[in-house]
Amino acid sequence: MPDATRGRDETPEERADRNFADILQELRVVLTGTQLISGFLLAVAFQSGFAELDSVEVAHYLVLVAIAALATLLGMTPVVVHRLHFARRMKADVVQVGNRFLLATLVVVSALVVGVTAFIFEVVVGLTAGTWAAGGTLLVVAALWSLAWSLRRAGHDD
Repeated sequence: MPDATRGRDETPEERADRNFADILQELRVVLTGTQLISGFLLAVAFQSGFAELDSVEVAHYLVLVAIAALATLLGMTPVVVHRLHFARRMKADVVQVGNRFLLATLVVVSALVVGVTAFIFEVVVGLTAGTWAAGGTLLVVAALWSLAWSLRRAGHDD
């Protein structure tokens, strides 16, 4: 297919608007998952069994809370950037910054998923199971990110 027939018939402003709307939709999905994980982490601290966690498990838990907070803040930043710079004809710049923060959010949320999985296995079964769960989840994350990257590099070579 010739390059002239690819893409969309849109102005740079329309493209930037569409791309920012896409970023916001993706952030909605990611932040919903992050909110669910954060809610789980919040609930854990108020369970009667929380007092039975050893110091390593408590430290692991607190690191997860910090990562969840970081993921939430990173995910909110593209909206902050948009609010501070809207109506200044900077939409393309806002999209570029928003994309970078979305990617950073995805990296942090991936780390959060690995950590939460490890924490659950660690508390329910033991440290060794938590380590194995972290390793397995990390392998799945790496495989999915690699697949996504290879699709990006493959482009439209069909």
